[in-house]
Amino acid sequence: MYDPILDALRRGAVAEALTAAEALVAERPDDAQALRWLSTAQMQGGQPDAALASIDRAIALAPDNADLHLARAGVLVGSRRHEDAQAALSQATVLDPNQFTAYVIQGQLALGRGDLDEAERLSRLAGRVAPDHPQLAAIDGMVTLRRGKADDALKIVSAALQRAPDDVQLRYALGFIHMALGHWAFAEQAFRGVIEKVPGSDNLRSLIADLIRRQGRPADAADELVPLVAINNAPALHRYIGHLRLAAGQNEEALAALRIALAGQPRDRDTVLAIIEAWRRLGAQDDARNTLDAALATATDVHYLWLARLLFEAVGSAEARAVVERWVAAMPQHVPALEAQMSVLDAADDEEAAEAVARRIVELDPGRASGERRIVEGLLRRDPMAAIAHVGELANKADDPDQRRGLRSWQAFVRDRAGRYADAVDTWAALAREAAPSRLPLWARTEAPPAWPERAVMPDGPAVRPFLLWGAPGTVVESLAGVLGYITDEFRGDRYLPQPPNDGFQNVFSAAALQSGEMSAESFIGGWREALPARGVNEGRVVDWLLVWDNAFLMALRPQLPQGHLLLAVRDPRDAFLDWLAFGCPAPLALDGLQEGAEWLAGLFEQIATLHEQDLYSHSLIRMDAIKDDAGAVAAALGDALGARLPVPPSSGARRFPEGHWRHYAQALAGPFAALTPVAVRLGYPAT
Repeated sequence: MYDPILDALRRGAVAEALTAAEALVAERPDDAQALRWLSTAQMQGGQPDAALASIDRAIALAPDNADLHLARAGVLVGSRRHEDAQAALSQATVLDPNQFTAYVIQGQLALGRGDLDEAERLSRLAGRVAPDHPQLAAIDGMVTLRRGKADDALKIVSAALQRAPDDVQLRYALGFIHMALGHWAFAEQAFRGVIEKVPGSDNLRSLIADLIRRQGRPADAADELVPLVAINNAPALHRYIGHLRLAAGQNEEALAALRIALAGQPRDRDTVLAIIEAWRRLGAQDDARNTLDAALATATDVHYLWLARLLFEAVGSAEARAVVERWVAAMPQHVPALEAQMSVLDAADDEEAAEAVARRIVELDPGRASGERRIVEGLLRRDPMAAIAHVGELANKADDPDQRRGLRSWQAFVRDRAGRYADAVDTWAALAREAAPSRLPLWARTEAPPAWPERAVMPDGPAVRPFLLWGAPGTVVESLAGVLGYITDEFRGDRYLPQPPNDGFQNVFSAAALQSGEMSAESFIGGWREALPARGVNEGRVVDWLLVWDNAFLMALRPQLPQGHLLLAVRDPRDAFLDWLAFGCPAPLALDGLQEGAEWLAGLFEQIATLHEQDLYSHSLIRMDAIKDDAGAVAAALGDALGARLPVPPSSGARRFPEGHWRHYAQALAGPFAALTPVAVRLGYPAT
């Protein structure tokens, strides 16, 4: 998009660059970068006033963009505005000012487009004319900064400021260098020095405001921007002030600023989201309705304005229905508008009208999931076999293999809803067989040793206690992982990512090697510890979500890691098997044969039962049966296990079959359940 302008600027084709930039700005008047390159072209074309006006417009759109402020500084220097740039060239009066200034301007332009080699070359040329001029240090410092050497850049610019403490360009450069180093207060001080010495540089206040915000003072940052409003009444500036007032808890002031921003830019999504938050905090429902209706009067085709308007009506109410009717009238081909209408009609229990809208959705967008799901819901209530057939037709029409597999899986769930349990099993089993060649084989389990090694004595004093999380397929251990990931930075789920740690816990052959003595307990735990720093784990503080579990690991854990604690997800093994078959599991394990898979899963649960019955290691069994769908309940169960009160995540848990759903499949999965029932009873679940 910007390449034609940049290419013309590099070639020195100023007229061509100017034409391209003007065309782009006409097409995209709210594009700050387009205005930036228009300013550059105007500057090279000898239009310094126009260049300054363009860059000021860009800053109004993106007031916290540091690069735009740097470009503005380049315009001021290049236009030789002595009253604005503090007589930047006064030290070179005996030289040819045009030649020196030309090099400096071109160097600034090269910096602006990221051509560091060219900026450095131009700085050397300018240095032949005025070797000690501070403008050279400003360019050299910025080149060094852009090359990732912020500390060296600071030395270059600081040394130059010793010779020219009032040089504005050096102060600009110093501010940006401090920003790169994260020295927000020093950067603020540097830019304030520019404002003091350069009348008319108030646009820099937006950058200073951002620096104040970074120091945790949003109210002061907003106050810093207030003088700009008289100069620049741009909606983007009011939006920025509104965001800052919200961060400071100044909700009334935030709403006032955001109203102005919304009136000026009703299509700006960030403004809409911010003002929604202001209304929510203030409980200003009527003001929200009135303001949004006014915005929609001039912007009837803005999706998120309609969504925002709908937020302030009760779901299923006559008022909500009226809003979506207006939305659909304004945007009759807009599928999200129809989806909103469908939801409102369903909430109002107008099932027939909702289904009619669903059919309109799939007419406009064939295969649209929201519409198809609603059609199937209606068919399930009236004619379950027709619902199954409808999903089958969609699967047959699908060209993409992944989409076809997804639709076949959905058909199995529809069969479950329709009570066709044997048919559902047949579909899930077929899908599992097809996927098996691309999945991990089921690992071999070890038998219990004649005797377990003695547990080591707990370390003296306060010890770091690592936690190991694991759950068999179908236990919905991922709900535990989600809560742990929310409540602690010590959680590590990298064993399920493309580059997992390379240690004994990750190796399916480690259990057999430990049992045979081929691998020692010391090397097993030592390898695990050695891999922790690369995983961002400090001092062994970790909640490690294991991919594999075998009780043979206890031969290393008991003597070498007595302070560890196992968090084990458990569930009725028959529900777990059904869950694994229907939903899969976090580890991509092959379920090639149902009987073989059930017997393997039974062996995993038997090991957990043995560990628990004999108290072979410090552990907590967390029963997921009734809590898997509720993140708050999962957090409470974890809190009970850990002896702590844990925060509740904002999202829900996994969506799975309800507890005891396996009983519907007692006949269809009689063989697999026969293998699983003994260990289910052993774990405390009823036999039937």
